[in-house]
Amino acid sequence: MAGSRKDVRARLLRAALDLFSERGYDRTTAADIARRADVTERTYFRHFSDKREALFDGEEDLQQALAGAVADVPAGLSPSETLLQAFLSMIPALEHNGDLKKQRQVVISAAPELRERELAKEAHLTSCVAKALEARGVRGPVAALAAASGIAVLSRARLAWLAGASDDYAALLATGFADLRAAVQD
Repeated sequence: MAGSRKDVRARLLRAALDLFSERGYDRTTAADIARRADVTERTYFRHFSDKREALFDGEEDLQQALAGAVADVPAGLSPSETLLQAFLSMIPALEHNGDLKKQRQVVISAAPELRERELAKEAHLTSCVAKALEARGVRGPVAALAAASGIAVLSRARLAWLAGASDDYAALLATGFADLRAAVQD
């Protein structure tokens, strides 16, 4: 089945997620994914370096979007308030394809190797956000601590949203940052 590069990539992503959900991550091969997407295994590897990367597609785009969102927040706010405003501006992107993200999280939660990769992704996001805060004039150590705390709040809100604790992402973020302020004040 022919298609544009974007279409092929989308089919591969969908096939990977479906197969991981049906069979489990460990029992699915790149060849299985390629077959399900109706492409060759070679085509699969033109798009992804390994089967795990199909679950973490878009990481660089998210890093760039978060850095841009931090840069776009008006000056004069504290680092944590800057991050809250930046994350709130990202809600449409964070909620996009919610059902797929929920399915993806179930797959990731079931495989230790994938949970480890997810933590590495969060570390990269933290570094990116810290650099964005530093570009706003926040001192390095403060930027690093604010970024780590902010990404932890974002992750907690994301997991709660995916688990169905609330469909109000903004409220989950606001509560997370309020809890963070309370923890620091104790």
